[in-house]
Amino acid sequence: MVSRRGFLTGLTVVPLAAGCVARSTSPTPQPSATRPLPIPPLAESSVDADGIRHFHLDVRQGTSEILPGRRTPTWGYNGSILGPTLRARRHESVAFTIRNSLPEPTTVHWHGMHVPARCDGGPHQTIAAGGTWEPGWTIDQQAATLWYHPHPHGATEKHVYRGLSGLFIVDDDTTDTLDLPEEYGVDDIPLVIQDRRFTADGTLDESDPTDVGLLGDTIVVNGIAGAHLDVRTDRVRLRILNGSSGRIYNLAFADDRPFQLVATDGGLLAAPTTLHNIQLSPGERAELVVELRGRERIMLRALPIQQRRDIDRAAAFGFDDTFDIVQLRAAPTLKPSAAVSNSLTTIPALAPIGAAPDHTFELKWFMINGRRMDMNRIDMTIPVDTTQVWSVRNNDNWPHNFHVHDVQFQVVDVDGQAPPPALAGWKDTLYTEPQSTYRLAMRFAEHSDPTYPYMFHCHLLLHEDHGMMGQFLVLTPGQQAAPMRMEMPGMDDGGPAEGNHPGSGHHG
Repeated sequence: MVSRRGFLTGLTVVPLAAGCVARSTSPTPQPSATRPLPIPPLAESSVDADGIRHFHLDVRQGTSEILPGRRTPTWGYNGSILGPTLRARRHESVAFTIRNSLPEPTTVHWHGMHVPARCDGGPHQTIAAGGTWEPGWTIDQQAATLWYHPHPHGATEKHVYRGLSGLFIVDDDTTDTLDLPEEYGVDDIPLVIQDRRFTADGTLDESDPTDVGLLGDTIVVNGIAGAHLDVRTDRVRLRILNGSSGRIYNLAFADDRPFQLVATDGGLLAAPTTLHNIQLSPGERAELVVELRGRERIMLRALPIQQRRDIDRAAAFGFDDTFDIVQLRAAPTLKPSAAVSNSLTTIPALAPIGAAPDHTFELKWFMINGRRMDMNRIDMTIPVDTTQVWSVRNNDNWPHNFHVHDVQFQVVDVDGQAPPPALAGWKDTLYTEPQSTYRLAMRFAEHSDPTYPYMFHCHLLLHEDHGMMGQFLVLTPGQQAAPMRMEMPGMDDGGPAEGNHPGSGHHG
Protein backbone atom coordinates (compact mmCIF):
# COMPACT_ATOMS: atom_id res chain seq x y z
CA MET A 1 0.00 0.00 0.00
CA VAL A 2 1.50 3.32 -1.08
CA SER A 3 1.08 6.20 1.35
CA ARG A 4 0.05 9.70 0.25
CA ARG A 5 3.55 10.96 1.04
CA GLY A 6 5.17 8.14 -0.91
CA PHE A 7 2.85 8.68 -3.86
CA LEU A 8 3.55 12.41 -4.01
CA THR A 9 7.31 11.89 -3.61
CA GLY A 10 7.36 9.46 -6.54
CA LEU A 11 5.17 11.58 -8.78
CA THR A 12 6.52 12.75 -12.09
CA VAL A 13 6.78 16.50 -11.72
CA VAL A 14 4.88 18.48 -14.35
CA PRO A 15 6.70 21.79 -14.77
CA LEU A 16 4.32 24.72 -14.50
CA ALA A 17 6.52 27.13 -16.36
CA ALA A 18 9.48 25.67 -18.15
CA GLY A 19 12.35 28.12 -18.17
CA CYS A 20 10.88 30.33 -15.44
CA VAL A 21 12.92 30.93 -12.29
CA ALA A 22 11.10 31.10 -8.94
CA ARG A 23 11.51 34.49 -7.28
CA SER A 24 11.01 35.64 -3.72
CA THR A 25 7.82 37.62 -3.42
CA SER A 26 5.77 39.59 -0.94
CA PRO A 27 1.99 40.09 -0.98
CA THR A 28 0.89 42.07 -4.00
CA PRO A 29 0.00 45.69 -3.18
CA GLN A 30 -3.74 46.04 -3.70
CA PRO A 31 -5.09 48.88 -5.88
CA SER A 32 -6.07 51.91 -3.80
CA ALA A 33 -8.69 52.97 -6.35
CA THR A 34 -10.89 50.93 -8.64
CA ARG A 35 -11.06 51.04 -12.43
CA PRO A 36 -14.08 50.50 -14.70
CA LEU A 37 -14.69 46.80 -15.36
CA PRO A 38 -13.58 45.87 -18.89
CA ILE A 39 -16.25 44.02 -20.88
CA PRO A 40 -14.81 41.39 -23.24
CA PRO A 41 -15.87 42.42 -26.75
CA LEU A 42 -18.20 40.24 -28.77
CA ALA A 43 -16.14 38.36 -31.33
CA GLU A 44 -16.46 39.45 -34.92
CA SER A 45 -17.87 36.81 -37.25
CA SER A 46 -19.21 36.42 -40.77
CA VAL A 47 -21.89 34.16 -42.23
CA ASP A 48 -21.25 32.56 -45.60
CA ALA A 49 -23.71 31.59 -48.32
CA ASP A 50 -24.32 28.23 -46.63
CA GLY A 51 -25.31 29.89 -43.37
CA ILE A 52 -22.12 28.89 -41.53
CA ARG A 53 -20.87 31.45 -39.01
CA HIS A 54 -17.06 31.87 -39.17
CA PHE A 55 -14.83 33.04 -36.31
CA HIS A 56 -11.08 33.70 -36.23
CA LEU A 57 -8.92 33.35 -33.11
CA ASP A 58 -5.22 34.12 -32.81
CA VAL A 59 -3.53 32.73 -29.69
CA ARG A 60 -0.79 35.22 -28.92
CA GLN A 61 1.57 36.79 -26.39
CA GLY A 62 1.23 40.35 -25.14
CA THR A 63 1.33 42.54 -22.05
CA SER A 64 -1.57 43.67 -19.89
CA GLU A 65 -2.15 46.27 -17.18
CA ILE A 66 -3.67 43.84 -14.67
CA LEU A 67 -2.30 45.99 -11.85
CA PRO A 68 -2.60 49.74 -12.42
CA GLY A 69 0.60 51.24 -13.75
CA ARG A 70 2.37 47.90 -14.31
CA ARG A 71 2.76 45.88 -17.50
CA THR A 72 2.52 42.10 -17.08
CA PRO A 73 3.46 39.60 -19.80
CA THR A 74 0.30 37.62 -20.61
CA TRP A 75 -1.31 35.42 -23.25
CA GLY A 76 -4.67 35.98 -24.92
CA TYR A 77 -6.97 35.25 -27.84
CA ASN A 78 -7.05 38.12 -30.37
CA GLY A 79 -5.50 40.33 -27.70
CA SER A 80 -3.10 40.35 -24.79
CA ILE A 81 -5.33 38.65 -22.19
CA LEU A 82 -8.52 36.54 -22.11
CA GLY A 83 -10.48 36.45 -25.37
CA PRO A 84 -13.54 37.88 -27.08
CA THR A 85 -16.96 36.52 -26.15
CA LEU A 86 -18.09 34.11 -28.86
CA ARG A 87 -21.84 34.13 -29.50
CA ALA A 88 -24.00 31.88 -31.68
CA ARG A 89 -27.46 30.32 -31.68
CA ARG A 90 -28.78 26.83 -31.24
CA HIS A 91 -28.97 24.96 -34.59
CA GLU A 92 -26.45 27.36 -36.12
CA SER A 93 -23.34 25.92 -37.78
CA VAL A 94 -20.06 27.47 -36.67
CA ALA A 95 -16.53 27.22 -38.07
CA PHE A 96 -13.24 28.44 -36.58
CA THR A 97 -9.83 29.30 -37.92
CA ILE A 98 -7.47 29.25 -34.95
CA ARG A 99 -3.81 30.21 -35.31
CA ASN A 100 -1.31 29.44 -32.57
CA SER A 101 1.17 32.33 -32.43
CA LEU A 102 2.63 31.13 -29.12
CA PRO A 103 6.16 29.67 -28.98
CA GLU A 104 4.77 26.29 -27.87
CA PRO A 105 1.85 23.96 -28.66
CA THR A 106 -1.60 24.59 -27.18
CA THR A 107 -5.20 23.52 -27.72
CA VAL A 108 -8.62 25.23 -27.59
CA HIS A 109 -11.29 23.27 -25.70
CA TRP A 110 -14.97 24.25 -25.85
CA HIS A 111 -15.90 23.67 -22.21
CA GLY A 112 -19.55 22.61 -21.86
CA MET A 113 -20.19 22.31 -25.60
CA HIS A 114 -21.81 19.26 -27.18
CA VAL A 115 -19.32 18.83 -29.99
CA PRO A 116 -17.83 16.05 -32.16
CA ALA A 117 -14.82 14.48 -30.45
CA ARG A 118 -12.47 15.48 -33.27
CA CYS A 119 -13.43 19.14 -32.58
CA ASP A 120 -13.38 18.95 -28.77
CA GLY A 121 -10.02 20.69 -28.39
CA GLY A 122 -8.74 18.36 -25.70
CA PRO A 123 -5.15 17.10 -25.51
CA HIS A 124 -5.57 15.11 -28.74
CA GLN A 125 -6.17 18.23 -30.86
CA THR A 126 -2.81 19.93 -30.36
CA ILE A 127 -2.07 23.05 -32.40
CA ALA A 128 1.68 23.29 -33.01
CA ALA A 129 3.50 26.58 -32.56
CA GLY A 130 2.78 28.53 -35.74
CA GLY A 131 0.08 26.04 -36.73
CA THR A 132 -3.62 26.42 -37.53
CA TRP A 133 -6.67 24.36 -36.52
CA GLU A 134 -10.08 24.60 -38.24
CA PRO A 135 -12.86 22.85 -36.29
CA GLY A 136 -16.55 23.21 -37.12
CA TRP A 137 -19.88 21.80 -35.93
CA THR A 138 -23.59 22.54 -35.59
CA ILE A 139 -24.68 23.76 -32.17
CA ASP A 140 -27.38 21.57 -30.66
CA GLN A 141 -27.97 22.45 -27.02
CA GLN A 142 -30.00 24.86 -24.94
CA ALA A 143 -28.92 28.46 -24.32
CA ALA A 144 -26.03 28.61 -21.85
CA THR A 145 -22.90 30.44 -20.77
CA LEU A 146 -20.01 28.18 -21.85
CA TRP A 147 -16.31 28.98 -22.13
CA TYR A 148 -13.18 28.10 -24.07
CA HIS A 149 -9.67 27.53 -22.75
CA PRO A 150 -6.47 25.54 -23.43
CA HIS A 151 -6.27 21.82 -22.62
CA PRO A 152 -2.68 20.70 -23.43
CA HIS A 153 -1.85 17.65 -21.36
CA GLY A 154 0.43 18.57 -18.45
CA ALA A 155 0.41 22.34 -19.16
CA THR A 156 -3.23 23.43 -18.85
CA GLU A 157 -2.71 25.38 -15.62
CA LYS A 158 0.19 27.36 -17.06
CA HIS A 159 -1.72 28.31 -20.22
CA VAL A 160 -4.87 29.35 -18.34
CA TYR A 161 -2.89 31.18 -15.64
CA ARG A 162 -1.14 33.27 -18.28
CA GLY A 163 -4.49 34.55 -19.55
CA LEU A 164 -6.09 32.13 -22.02
CA SER A 165 -9.84 32.03 -21.30
CA GLY A 166 -12.97 33.32 -23.01
CA LEU A 167 -16.75 32.98 -22.84
CA PHE A 168 -18.96 31.27 -25.43
CA ILE A 169 -22.64 32.27 -25.15
CA VAL A 170 -25.26 30.09 -26.82
CA ASP A 171 -28.67 31.68 -27.46
CA ASP A 172 -31.98 30.00 -28.30
CA ASP A 173 -35.61 30.83 -29.00
CA THR A 174 -36.76 29.96 -25.47
CA THR A 175 -34.43 32.42 -23.77
CA ASP A 176 -35.38 35.14 -26.27
CA THR A 177 -38.97 35.16 -24.94
CA LEU A 178 -38.12 35.43 -21.23
CA ASP A 179 -37.99 38.49 -19.01
CA LEU A 180 -34.26 38.49 -18.31
CA PRO A 181 -31.69 41.27 -18.59
CA GLU A 182 -30.19 40.68 -22.02
CA GLU A 183 -28.26 43.72 -23.30
CA TYR A 184 -24.67 42.53 -23.35
CA GLY A 185 -22.33 44.81 -21.44
CA VAL A 186 -25.20 46.97 -20.11
CA ASP A 187 -27.44 44.79 -17.91
CA ASP A 188 -26.06 41.39 -19.00
CA ILE A 189 -22.52 41.36 -17.67
CA PRO A 190 -19.80 38.68 -18.04
CA LEU A 191 -17.54 38.19 -15.01
CA VAL A 192 -14.44 36.02 -15.46
CA ILE A 193 -13.10 35.71 -11.90
CA GLN A 194 -9.51 34.58 -11.39
CA ASP A 195 -6.78 34.85 -8.76
CA ARG A 196 -3.14 35.75 -9.43
CA ARG A 197 0.14 36.45 -7.69
CA PHE A 198 2.78 38.88 -8.92
CA THR A 199 6.49 39.38 -8.46
CA ALA A 200 7.88 42.76 -7.45
CA ASP A 201 8.21 43.83 -11.10
CA GLY A 202 4.62 42.87 -11.96
CA THR A 203 5.36 39.53 -13.64
CA LEU A 204 2.99 36.67 -12.93
CA ASP A 205 4.38 34.58 -10.07
CA GLU A 206 4.20 30.93 -11.13
CA SER A 207 6.25 29.50 -8.25
CA ASP A 208 5.25 27.36 -5.26
CA PRO A 209 1.83 25.91 -6.13
CA THR A 210 -0.13 24.36 -3.28
CA ASP A 211 -1.67 20.89 -3.50
CA VAL A 212 -4.68 22.49 -5.24
CA GLY A 213 -2.52 24.53 -7.61
CA LEU A 214 -1.57 28.18 -7.78
CA LEU A 215 -3.44 30.34 -5.26
CA GLY A 216 -3.21 34.07 -5.81
CA ASP A 217 -3.46 36.92 -3.33
CA THR A 218 -5.03 39.23 -5.93
CA ILE A 219 -8.46 38.88 -7.52
CA VAL A 220 -8.59 39.65 -11.24
CA VAL A 221 -11.96 40.18 -12.96
CA ASN A 222 -12.14 40.39 -16.75
CA GLY A 223 -8.38 40.90 -16.80
CA ILE A 224 -7.87 43.64 -14.17
CA ALA A 225 -7.53 43.88 -10.40
CA GLY A 226 -9.71 46.33 -8.50
CA ALA A 227 -12.76 46.72 -10.76
CA HIS A 228 -16.09 48.48 -10.46
CA LEU A 229 -19.18 48.24 -12.66
CA ASP A 230 -21.35 51.28 -13.36
CA VAL A 231 -24.98 50.11 -13.38
CA ARG A 232 -27.79 51.91 -15.20
CA THR A 233 -30.68 49.44 -14.73
CA ASP A 234 -32.46 48.29 -11.59
CA ARG A 235 -31.69 44.64 -12.35
CA VAL A 236 -28.38 43.22 -13.56
CA ARG A 237 -27.64 39.75 -14.84
CA LEU A 238 -24.15 38.53 -13.95
CA ARG A 239 -22.74 35.64 -16.01
CA ILE A 240 -20.04 34.38 -13.67
CA LEU A 241 -17.19 32.01 -14.52
CA ASN A 242 -14.77 30.71 -11.91
CA GLY A 243 -11.75 30.86 -14.20
CA SER A 244 -9.21 30.15 -11.46
CA SER A 245 -6.81 27.23 -11.43
CA GLY A 246 -7.59 25.87 -7.98
CA ARG A 247 -9.43 28.46 -5.89
CA ILE A 248 -13.05 27.89 -4.89
CA TYR A 249 -15.30 30.93 -4.39
CA ASN A 250 -18.26 31.36 -2.04
CA LEU A 251 -19.86 34.41 -3.65
CA ALA A 252 -22.24 36.77 -1.86
CA PHE A 253 -22.98 40.46 -1.67
CA ALA A 254 -21.42 42.32 1.24
CA ASP A 255 -24.82 43.38 2.61
CA ASP A 256 -26.14 39.79 2.32
CA ARG A 257 -28.83 40.86 -0.11
CA PRO A 258 -30.62 38.04 -1.95
CA PHE A 259 -30.26 37.36 -5.64
CA GLN A 260 -31.99 35.09 -8.11
CA LEU A 261 -30.03 32.21 -9.58
CA VAL A 262 -31.42 31.69 -13.08
CA ALA A 263 -28.87 29.40 -14.76
CA THR A 264 -25.93 27.12 -14.07
CA ASP A 265 -23.25 25.59 -16.33
CA GLY A 266 -25.51 24.18 -19.03
CA GLY A 267 -28.39 26.64 -19.09
CA LEU A 268 -31.52 27.88 -17.39
CA LEU A 269 -33.01 26.42 -14.23
CA ALA A 270 -36.66 25.40 -14.36
CA ALA A 271 -37.45 28.43 -12.19
CA PRO A 272 -35.37 31.15 -10.54
CA THR A 273 -34.03 30.28 -7.08
CA THR A 274 -33.49 32.93 -4.42
CA LEU A 275 -30.10 32.61 -2.72
CA HIS A 276 -27.78 34.69 -0.54
CA ASN A 277 -24.57 32.96 -1.62
CA ILE A 278 -23.34 30.47 -4.19
CA GLN A 279 -20.19 28.36 -4.29
CA LEU A 280 -18.31 27.87 -7.56
CA SER A 281 -15.30 25.61 -8.06
CA PRO A 282 -12.91 26.04 -11.01
CA GLY A 283 -14.75 25.76 -14.34
CA GLU A 284 -18.26 26.20 -12.92
CA ARG A 285 -20.57 28.98 -14.09
CA ALA A 286 -23.67 30.66 -12.69
CA GLU A 287 -26.03 33.32 -13.95
CA LEU A 288 -27.63 35.45 -11.27
CA VAL A 289 -29.90 38.51 -11.28
CA VAL A 290 -29.53 41.13 -8.57
CA GLU A 291 -31.69 44.20 -7.88
CA LEU A 292 -30.29 47.65 -7.08
CA ARG A 293 -31.60 51.05 -6.06
CA GLY A 294 -30.34 54.43 -7.21
CA ARG A 295 -26.93 55.52 -5.87
CA GLU A 296 -26.26 52.18 -4.18
CA ARG A 297 -22.76 50.77 -4.04
CA ILE A 298 -22.65 47.07 -3.30
CA MET A 299 -19.67 44.75 -3.28
CA LEU A 300 -19.69 41.25 -4.68
CA ARG A 301 -17.44 39.38 -2.28
CA ALA A 302 -15.84 35.96 -1.88
CA LEU A 303 -16.42 34.64 1.63
CA PRO A 304 -14.81 31.69 3.45
CA ILE A 305 -15.83 28.30 2.09
CA GLN A 306 -18.47 26.57 4.21
CA GLN A 307 -18.30 23.13 2.55
CA ARG A 308 -15.13 21.89 4.20
CA ARG A 309 -15.98 18.54 5.76
CA ASP A 310 -12.87 16.33 5.99
CA ILE A 311 -10.67 18.91 4.22
CA ASP A 312 -7.31 18.48 5.96
CA ARG A 313 -5.72 21.91 5.35
CA ALA A 314 -8.55 24.34 4.71
CA ALA A 315 -6.43 27.45 5.28
CA ALA A 316 -3.68 26.22 2.94
CA PHE A 317 -6.31 25.63 0.24
CA GLY A 318 -7.67 29.18 0.55
CA PHE A 319 -10.90 28.18 2.30
CA ASP A 320 -10.52 30.90 4.97
CA ASP A 321 -9.84 33.76 2.55
CA THR A 322 -12.12 36.74 1.93
CA PHE A 323 -11.81 38.92 -1.18
CA ASP A 324 -13.65 41.81 -2.76
CA ILE A 325 -14.55 40.80 -6.32
CA VAL A 326 -16.21 43.77 -8.01
CA GLN A 327 -18.19 46.78 -6.80
CA LEU A 328 -21.55 47.56 -8.41
CA ARG A 329 -22.19 51.32 -8.55
CA ALA A 330 -25.76 52.29 -9.33
CA ALA A 331 -26.53 55.51 -11.16
CA PRO A 332 -28.78 58.08 -9.36
CA THR A 333 -31.67 57.09 -11.60
CA LEU A 334 -32.00 53.54 -12.86
CA LYS A 335 -33.86 52.34 -15.92
CA PRO A 336 -36.63 49.93 -14.80
CA SER A 337 -36.58 46.36 -16.07
CA ALA A 338 -39.20 43.62 -15.97
CA ALA A 339 -39.23 41.13 -13.10
CA VAL A 340 -37.61 37.78 -13.86
CA SER A 341 -40.06 35.22 -15.23
CA ASN A 342 -41.38 32.80 -12.59
CA SER A 343 -40.96 29.88 -14.99
CA LEU A 344 -37.83 29.66 -17.13
CA THR A 345 -37.69 26.30 -18.91
CA THR A 346 -38.59 22.63 -18.69
CA ILE A 347 -35.92 20.15 -17.60
CA PRO A 348 -36.92 16.52 -18.22
CA ALA A 349 -35.47 14.12 -15.65
CA LEU A 350 -32.92 11.73 -17.16
CA ALA A 351 -32.92 9.25 -14.24
CA PRO A 352 -34.68 8.74 -10.89
CA ILE A 353 -33.12 9.20 -7.45
CA GLY A 354 -31.23 6.04 -6.52
CA ALA A 355 -30.72 4.92 -10.12
CA ALA A 356 -28.09 2.18 -10.45
CA PRO A 357 -24.84 3.55 -11.88
CA ASP A 358 -23.33 2.43 -15.18
CA HIS A 359 -19.87 3.54 -14.04
CA THR A 360 -18.33 4.48 -10.69
CA PHE A 361 -15.45 6.86 -10.09
CA GLU A 362 -13.31 7.37 -6.99
CA LEU A 363 -11.39 10.63 -6.76
CA LYS A 364 -8.23 10.45 -4.65
CA TRP A 365 -4.88 12.26 -4.73
CA PHE A 366 -4.05 12.86 -8.40
CA MET A 367 -5.92 9.75 -9.57
CA ILE A 368 -9.34 8.53 -10.67
CA ASN A 369 -10.03 4.90 -9.77
CA GLY A 370 -6.44 4.46 -8.66
CA ARG A 371 -4.98 5.47 -12.02
CA ARG A 372 -3.35 8.50 -13.54
CA MET A 373 -4.01 9.61 -17.08
CA ASP A 374 -2.47 7.62 -19.94
CA MET A 375 -3.06 9.25 -23.32
CA ASN A 376 -2.91 5.81 -24.92
CA ARG A 377 -5.40 4.11 -22.60
CA ILE A 378 -9.14 4.24 -23.29
CA ASP A 379 -10.86 3.88 -19.91
CA MET A 380 -14.27 2.98 -21.31
CA THR A 381 -16.43 2.96 -24.40
CA ILE A 382 -20.02 4.19 -24.42
CA PRO A 383 -22.77 3.39 -26.96
CA VAL A 384 -24.02 6.47 -28.78
CA ASP A 385 -27.57 7.68 -28.13
CA THR A 386 -27.71 6.19 -24.65
CA THR A 387 -28.36 7.70 -21.22
CA GLN A 388 -26.00 6.71 -18.43
CA VAL A 389 -25.70 7.29 -14.69
CA TRP A 390 -22.23 7.85 -13.27
CA SER A 391 -21.50 7.62 -9.55
CA VAL A 392 -18.69 9.94 -8.39
CA ARG A 393 -17.17 9.93 -4.91
CA ASN A 394 -14.42 12.13 -3.50
CA ASN A 395 -12.63 9.61 -1.27
CA ASP A 396 -9.98 12.10 -0.22
CA ASN A 397 -9.31 14.96 2.19
CA TRP A 398 -8.50 17.34 -0.66
CA PRO A 399 -11.03 19.36 -2.66
CA HIS A 400 -11.82 17.94 -6.09
CA ASN A 401 -14.43 18.56 -8.73
CA PHE A 402 -15.54 16.51 -11.74
CA HIS A 403 -15.95 17.63 -15.36
CA VAL A 404 -17.19 15.55 -18.30
CA HIS A 405 -16.59 16.60 -21.90
CA ASP A 406 -19.36 16.66 -24.55
CA VAL A 407 -22.34 16.41 -22.20
CA GLN A 408 -24.41 18.41 -19.78
CA PHE A 409 -25.44 16.23 -16.87
CA GLN A 410 -28.08 16.28 -14.15
CA VAL A 411 -27.26 15.69 -10.49
CA VAL A 412 -29.68 12.86 -9.71
CA ASP A 413 -28.89 12.71 -6.01
CA VAL A 414 -26.25 13.48 -3.40
CA ASP A 415 -25.79 10.66 -0.89
CA GLY A 416 -29.18 9.36 -1.97
CA GLN A 417 -30.99 12.67 -1.41
CA ALA A 418 -32.38 15.13 -3.96
CA PRO A 419 -29.81 17.79 -4.89
CA PRO A 420 -30.10 21.34 -3.52
CA PRO A 421 -31.74 23.94 -5.79
CA ALA A 422 -28.38 25.28 -7.03
CA LEU A 423 -27.60 21.82 -8.45
CA ALA A 424 -31.03 21.14 -9.94
CA GLY A 425 -30.20 22.35 -13.45
CA TRP A 426 -27.78 21.33 -16.20
CA LYS A 427 -24.15 20.96 -15.12
CA ASP A 428 -20.87 19.95 -16.72
CA THR A 429 -18.61 20.60 -13.73
CA LEU A 430 -19.42 19.69 -10.12
CA TYR A 431 -17.67 20.27 -6.80
CA THR A 432 -17.41 17.01 -4.89
CA GLU A 433 -17.37 17.30 -1.12
CA PRO A 434 -15.13 14.67 0.55
CA GLN A 435 -16.89 11.43 1.47
CA SER A 436 -20.04 12.29 -0.49
CA THR A 437 -21.38 10.32 -3.46
CA TYR A 438 -22.95 12.07 -6.43
CA ARG A 439 -25.03 10.30 -9.08
CA LEU A 440 -24.94 12.11 -12.42
CA ALA A 441 -27.22 11.38 -15.39
CA MET A 442 -26.10 12.27 -18.90
CA ARG A 443 -26.98 11.43 -22.49
CA PHE A 444 -24.35 10.69 -25.12
CA ALA A 445 -26.22 11.76 -28.21
CA GLU A 446 -25.40 12.00 -31.89
CA HIS A 447 -21.59 12.18 -31.94
CA SER A 448 -19.49 9.04 -32.18
CA ASP A 449 -15.86 8.48 -33.10
CA PRO A 450 -13.68 5.34 -32.85
CA THR A 451 -10.44 7.35 -32.85
CA TYR A 452 -10.81 10.61 -30.91
CA PRO A 453 -11.78 10.35 -27.22
CA TYR A 454 -13.50 12.70 -24.80
CA MET A 455 -12.11 13.43 -21.32
CA PHE A 456 -13.40 13.25 -17.76
CA HIS A 457 -11.26 14.86 -15.07
CA CYS A 458 -10.88 17.02 -12.01
CA HIS A 459 -10.98 20.66 -13.10
CA LEU A 460 -8.55 21.85 -10.46
CA LEU A 461 -5.96 22.37 -13.14
CA LEU A 462 -2.90 21.18 -11.24
CA HIS A 463 -4.75 17.92 -10.50
CA GLU A 464 -5.63 17.58 -14.19
CA ASP A 465 -2.03 18.28 -15.21
CA HIS A 466 -0.75 15.64 -12.78
CA GLY A 467 -2.97 13.02 -14.38
CA MET A 468 -6.33 13.14 -12.57
CA MET A 469 -8.09 12.45 -15.84
CA GLY A 470 -9.41 9.62 -17.99
CA GLN A 471 -10.87 9.24 -21.47
CA PHE A 472 -13.70 7.48 -23.25
CA LEU A 473 -14.89 6.77 -26.77
CA VAL A 474 -18.50 7.03 -27.95
CA LEU A 475 -19.23 4.31 -30.50
CA THR A 476 -22.07 3.32 -32.81
CA PRO A 477 -23.40 -0.29 -32.63
CA GLY A 478 -20.79 -2.69 -33.97
CA GLN A 479 -18.13 0.00 -34.26
CA GLN A 480 -14.65 -1.05 -33.10
CA ALA A 481 -12.41 1.27 -31.14
CA ALA A 482 -9.35 2.44 -33.09
CA PRO A 483 -7.81 5.08 -30.81
CA MET A 484 -4.96 7.25 -31.99
CA ARG A 485 -1.52 6.85 -30.42
CA MET A 486 0.15 9.77 -28.68
CA GLU A 487 3.77 10.24 -27.68
CA MET A 488 3.62 11.64 -24.14
CA PRO A 489 6.81 10.68 -22.26
CA GLY A 490 6.67 10.91 -18.49
CA MET A 491 2.88 10.80 -18.17
CA ASP A 492 2.19 7.06 -18.47
CA ASP A 493 -0.13 5.47 -15.96
CA GLY A 494 2.41 2.92 -14.74
CA GLY A 495 -0.29 0.77 -13.14
CA PRO A 496 -2.24 1.20 -9.92
CA ALA A 497 -0.63 3.30 -7.21
CA GLU A 498 -2.24 1.22 -4.45
CA GLY A 499 -2.36 -2.46 -3.65
CA ASN A 500 -6.11 -2.58 -4.31
CA HIS A 501 -7.26 -1.06 -7.57
CA PRO A 502 -10.82 0.29 -7.24
CA GLY A 503 -13.17 -0.88 -9.95
CA SER A 504 -14.61 1.58 -12.42
CA GLY A 505 -17.98 0.09 -13.12
CA HIS A 506 -18.97 -1.56 -16.40
CA HIS A 507 -16.17 -0.68 -18.77
CA GLY A 508 -16.84 -1.10 -22.44
